[in-house]
Amino acid sequence: MPRFATRFAPSPTGRLHKGHAFSALTAWSAAQAQGGRFVLRIEDIDPTRCRPEFDAGILEDLAWLGLDWETPVRRQSEHLADYAAAVAALDAGGLLYRCFRTRKEILDSIGDAPHGAAEAVRPGPHPSDEEARLLAEGRPFAWRLSLDRAREALGDATWRDLAFREEGEGPGGEHSLIRARPETAGDVVVARKDAGTAYHVAVTHDDRLQGISHVIRGQDLFEATHIQVLIQALMSWETPTYRHHALLAGPDGRRFAKRDQSVTLKELREGGLTAAALRAELGF
Repeated sequence: MPRFATRFAPSPTGRLHKGHAFSALTAWSAAQAQGGRFVLRIEDIDPTRCRPEFDAGILEDLAWLGLDWETPVRRQSEHLADYAAAVAALDAGGLLYRCFRTRKEILDSIGDAPHGAAEAVRPGPHPSDEEARLLAEGRPFAWRLSLDRAREALGDATWRDLAFREEGEGPGGEHSLIRARPETAGDVVVARKDAGTAYHVAVTHDDRLQGISHVIRGQDLFEATHIQVLIQALMSWETPTYRHHALLAGPDGRRFAKRDQSVTLKELREGGLTAAALRAELGF
């Protein structure tokens, strides 16, 4: 049986807040309890939002909390060739198609799709003559994973058997062995126009590479598990055990989030809060 290993994998798009602290402590404490490994991974493939000062801030905040982790820290921006190779393998299997549509065009198409949003996230390949013209014009494109081709490649029996073990709880109370439903995600982007890869490929690649046995993360990422299980099956990568936890909320009942400008750990620290006090508040 592989050694217990889990990870905390933030994106350096802002300073950490209490919700991040709760998630990091949950994963770190699980590794401590199992005598296992705790990995810190910096998921910085978005060149437009990730900044070096936030990367440094993550390390500062986690060290203040009293966490330790394996070194060196893997920064995804330094390993884009690894993800490009995974995308190339999916493409070689005939599983991808080029999508030249902008995000606005995809959103605008929702109202025109006969079955609503579910159709809009499965736009399908462009006609061959249109694709050739767009390529000749040098138009940027993203690679999308075709669910139809993926199902054909795996076969109906394997598709029906796609599943993952949930040791925590999904937002709807999902627990134990859960059948994966990748169709709920649509034809996801596996390589963005600006980065050469996208979240689902990078995260599944690194979980395998780093020997992650247990993915411990917030319930906001529960739905992402369905498409990640599909990618793992297509790449013949082992599916780890998942343990999703409830999201930490503030006194107003709203969950902590960077986009809502939640109070950061840095601000709490500068206001006199000690790490011990915060850990006790969060139940650790």
